[in-house]
Amino acid sequence: METDLRLESSLWVGNKRYRAVLTGWHFNWTEVDKKKTISVPVAEVIGVEEGRVEILPHKSVEDKDKDFTVFYVKRSSNGGSSGLVWKVGRTQFSCPSRVLRDQWTKQLRTAVKLHSPLRPQRLLVFINPFGGKKKGRKIFHSVVAPLFELAGISCHVIVTERANQARDHLLKKDLTGFDGVVCVGGDGMFSEVLHGLIGRTQQEAGLCENDPTVTLQPCPLHIGIIPAGSTDCVCYATVGVIDPVTSALHIIIGDSQPLDVCSVHHTSVLVRYSVSLVGYGFYGDVLAESEKHRWMGPLRYDYSGAMVYLSNRSYAGIVQYLPADPLLSSPRDKTRCLSGCSVCSRSTERLFPHSSDSGSLYSANFSQFNSDSEGEWVRVEGRFRCVSLTCMSSSCPRSPLGLSPSAHLADGTGDLILVWDTHPLGFLKFLHRHTSTQDQFDLPFVEVHRVKAIRFCLPAGKEEDAYEEIEEQSSGTDEERGYIETVSRSGSQQRLAEGRTGRDLTNKQKTANPFLCGLCCSKPPPVSVWNCDGEILPFTEILCRIHGQLVRLYARGIENSTAAHDCSEEGDKCERRCILHK
Repeated sequence: METDLRLESSLWVGNKRYRAVLTGWHFNWTEVDKKKTISVPVAEVIGVEEGRVEILPHKSVEDKDKDFTVFYVKRSSNGGSSGLVWKVGRTQFSCPSRVLRDQWTKQLRTAVKLHSPLRPQRLLVFINPFGGKKKGRKIFHSVVAPLFELAGISCHVIVTERANQARDHLLKKDLTGFDGVVCVGGDGMFSEVLHGLIGRTQQEAGLCENDPTVTLQPCPLHIGIIPAGSTDCVCYATVGVIDPVTSALHIIIGDSQPLDVCSVHHTSVLVRYSVSLVGYGFYGDVLAESEKHRWMGPLRYDYSGAMVYLSNRSYAGIVQYLPADPLLSSPRDKTRCLSGCSVCSRSTERLFPHSSDSGSLYSANFSQFNSDSEGEWVRVEGRFRCVSLTCMSSSCPRSPLGLSPSAHLADGTGDLILVWDTHPLGFLKFLHRHTSTQDQFDLPFVEVHRVKAIRFCLPAGKEEDAYEEIEEQSSGTDEERGYIETVSRSGSQQRLAEGRTGRDLTNKQKTANPFLCGLCCSKPPPVSVWNCDGEILPFTEILCRIHGQLVRLYARGIENSTAAHDCSEEGDKCERRCILHK
C-alpha cells in the first residue's frame, strides 16, 4: 500500500498565497516569500469539506466550486488544567481550478484513512440527562454531534431513563457493528458503561468474574467520555481537562489509552469494579455523609468533608497487600504518567509479551496471584485515618496532582495509601497538601506502596460491630436504589439482593445518625464504609485485585504543555501527533 502520498501546489488563504504540500504524515502550507509555516499531522485532520464550511456554533455552507475547507486539531494551554485544551482549527483554501480542488480533497481524505486506521465509524452513545447540571443532551447535540457528523461517524443514541440502563443494555443487547461506546455524563455513567462492557466480555469468554484469581479478558470496544456530570474524575485524570470538545476530538481521531481496572470482591463474590478510588475511613465517611445532603448539590462534599474532619475519627483494621516489583516503578519516584508514558509502554510488553495488541488475551502476568504467592503478602495492623487504593492519580481541578501523583494509568498496579491515626492538625496538613504541589507522602504517619492486590479485614471482635453498622447504613441506601449490585454465577451483574424492607429497628437505631455524631456524640461509629468510585459498598472486609489494561479509552493520557510545540520539519520523518502551529 502506498504510504508516501505527495501533492504540492499554490493555494490561496484569503488574499495571501501559500505553497501547500501534502506528504506522508503532514499537511503543510507556507506563505510565499515568508518563513511562516503551518504544519498539521494528517492523523489530526478532522474532516475535509468542499466549499466554505463552518461547523460550530452552527453549520453553514457557502458553495464555491474552487474552494475547500480543512478542519483539524488545534491545541491551547489552560492555566487551570493539567492538560491541553483541543479546539477545532479551520482553514479555507482557494484553488486555481475545480480539478485541483477535487484533487486536494481526494488526496487529503485518502491520507486521513491511511494514517488513522483506528478511527471509529459507528458509535453507541449513552446520554445521562440528569447528571451534573442536566445539560448532557444539549452538550451532545449542539457540540459533539456536529463534530461526529463532520468526521463521518454515525451514532446510535440512547437517552437513559433509569439507573443502570446503560449497563443492562451492554450486557444484553447486540453490539455488532459498533467500534466503541460513548458515555455523556459523569463518573457514574462511566461506571455503568465500564461494568456493562467488562461483564459482557467475560460472559462471551466464559469467564467467572466472581473468582478473584481468574484472568479477565480485555474489552474489545473502546470507551469514550464526554464530560457532563457533577464529577468527571476519570476524564480529568486521563485527558487533563474537562472539556466536551477536547474529549470529542480524541474520539474522532481514534486515540487509544489502556486503563487498569480494580475488581473488588467479598467472600468470593464480585462487588464492583473501580478505576479511581477505593477508600475506607475518611473518604468513605465523607461519601456516606454527603448522601444525606444531596439537596445541597456539589456543595455537599465540602460540607460533609468539614463535618467528617471535625469528628476526628480513626478505625481499626488489618491491611494485607501484594507488593509490585519495585524495580519497575515507585509511587515516590516523582514521575508523572503523561501521554506516551514509558512505564505504561513497558508494562504493555510485560502484560502482553506475545502480542502487539493489548486487546488479546492476557499472559500469565497474574499467575502469582494464587496460593503460591501467600508468602509474598505484607500484613500491617493498626488504627487508620484512611486506607485508599487508586489505579490512577485521581487528579481533579481541586487536586491537580491527585491522591497519588506518580500513579500510572496502565502499568498493572495500584497505589495503596495508609494514613495512620494522628492528631487533627497533622491530618489537616495531609489533606491540604492534595491541593498544592507539596509531597503529601512526606509525613511520618503516611505510607504509600505500589501493589497488585490488597485485602482488608477487621481485628478480632470487630466483625459483629461491622455487621450491625453496615446493616444500618445499607438500609437507607438500599431502599433508595432498590437493590445491592453484586454478580451472579454466570458473571453478569444482576439485581441480586432486594432492598431490606421491613427490618426491625429500635427507636434509637432509627434516630441515630452515625455520620453526624462527630462533635456531639460520645461514642464514634466502630467501623467506616468503603467508597468505591463514589458508591458505598455494603461490605467492610474486601479483597481488591488490579487487572492491567483491562479497558481502553478514546484518550491518550495527559499531554504536557510542552506538547504544544512548533514543528519546522519539512520532511516525512516527523511522525509526532502533537504538532501545532508555528
